[in-house]
Amino acid sequence: MTATPTTPAAIPADAAPPAGAAASRRHTVLDSPYGPLTLVATDGVLSALYMSGQRHRPPEETFGALDPEPFGEVIGQLTAYFAGELTTFDLPLRLEGTPFQRSVWEELLKIPYGETRSYGELAENLGKPGASRAVGLANGKNPIGIIVPCHRVIGASGGLTGYGGGLDRKQRLLAFENGTQDTVPALF
Repeated sequence: MTATPTTPAAIPADAAPPAGAAASRRHTVLDSPYGPLTLVATDGVLSALYMSGQRHRPPEETFGALDPEPFGEVIGQLTAYFAGELTTFDLPLRLEGTPFQRSVWEELLKIPYGETRSYGELAENLGKPGASRAVGLANGKNPIGIIVPCHRVIGASGGLTGYGGGLDRKQRLLAFENGTQDTVPALF
């Protein structure tokens, strides 16, 4: 499988179901080299990917019914990514957050596989050069880890900084993507 040149299509979070209808949420759990990944879909579109022990992970009762049906393509692309066969995801995403958070997450989608950007660079790209701290806070609340690659954001000095999934995972993801780690051993 080769990389596709497109980035995931973000579906506006305010794309609500018809009046009177509640959003339908479903979830499943995928084993990965980085531990179990909880995938959540809202109205059939991926709206979350949480790692075990992740900061800002909501309670499980908010994930909806356990149902693997809406996740076939997501699981296929994640499996190809972990096998080193896919470098760009091509999935519809439902990014649920404030307008600023969504703008940061959209910017994360532009960081190519195997590359990194600093919080300051992201703030500059957003036209808000003084907002690197706010960018960091939005980055930390990214609800769709790995696919929306918040692990590709580093400190201004080039060092690893916080990561909702833990610094060990961040380091392993970056090593995997830049080819300094041939395989992804399961540590979790």
